[in-house]
Amino acid sequence: MTFRKKGTKNPPVLSQEFILQNHADLVACVGMFFVLGLMFEGTAEVSIVFITLQHGVTFPAEEAEERATAPKFLYHYGAKDLATVFFYMLVAIIIHATIQEYVLDRINRRMQFPKPKQSKFNESGQFSVFFLVSCVWGTFILLSENCLSDLSLLWRAHPNNMMTFQMKFFYISQLAYWFHAFPELYFQRIKPQDLSQQVVYVGLHLFHIAGAYLLYLNHLGLLLLMMHYFVEFLSHFCDLFYFSDEKYQKEFSLWAIVFILGRLVTLIVSVITVGFHLAGGQNGNSDGTTEDVNVLAAKIAVLSSSCTIQAYITWNLFNVQLQRWMEEDAPLQAPSVKKKRTKGRFSRKGTENGLATSNRVDSPHMRKEKSS
Repeated sequence: MTFRKKGTKNPPVLSQEFILQNHADLVACVGMFFVLGLMFEGTAEVSIVFITLQHGVTFPAEEAEERATAPKFLYHYGAKDLATVFFYMLVAIIIHATIQEYVLDRINRRMQFPKPKQSKFNESGQFSVFFLVSCVWGTFILLSENCLSDLSLLWRAHPNNMMTFQMKFFYISQLAYWFHAFPELYFQRIKPQDLSQQVVYVGLHLFHIAGAYLLYLNHLGLLLLMMHYFVEFLSHFCDLFYFSDEKYQKEFSLWAIVFILGRLVTLIVSVITVGFHLAGGQNGNSDGTTEDVNVLAAKIAVLSSSCTIQAYITWNLFNVQLQRWMEEDAPLQAPSVKKKRTKGRFSRKGTENGLATSNRVDSPHMRKEKSS
């Protein structure tokens, strides 16, 4: 990402360079309009749609939770969630710019990375922070909602197809983050040859997160997302060490084993949960309003998409690892090739009529001519 640098000439207002350098400030100004709207009665109702979670329903204590002593507020999804996602997408852009300017840019200036490495380092740094925060946050939600102790929550939606505040806010934040990645492709000046790969990477995350959110597979989606994020965090965290010093490449190559194991566990959980439990629920209705997600099309889509994404990510791993192995072998092969070429060149220039002679520049005959 490019930021305004002190001491440089300011570009024309509203020009492309101006937007790229000051996009975080511009986005912050847009977000402030929604926050200031809460101060006025005429605009408060509109601002609340963008800032707070919508489509909430109050349940009595005996229906919300047996041990609860007060009514519980649960949520379902709706069209107003798009406005909330848009606001938190602006927040994600501001946080992205803050991490870039105050953390990653300072490390780049200290380490003096070349430009190709700077782009990769910034990408790994941003993703490392996001995946780490998401893993901690998602694990807390799984523990607080007893998902690990009651595994039936993985294939059973919440009663009345509702979700808790923390569960919905987590999914809203995840959608906002991955939607913010699209304008970041413009702000970071991604090369055209890398654009398609980045769009596919972001689009796959949006597709699966939105699918789990819309099908009320919140707990299953959250568990699979945590396993995926943990593996991705290890991957980008190891890349940060590799960019700082390439000698760490061999020590951190073991992350590929963790990567494969993570993909395998994710695939097993998906098949067991979707393929057996959801497919085995034959006593439910065939509409989308039952407690169990029991639509045949939904079952096939969830299982096939989960298998497809694991195969795609694993294939990318093989390609990346193969490319790194080739880069490691290139310096080892280069000296031997150069030595062979040098030997051949000297063998041609250092022989006359099949007899070995000394170098023409240092031969006694040439030195004698030069001295005369």
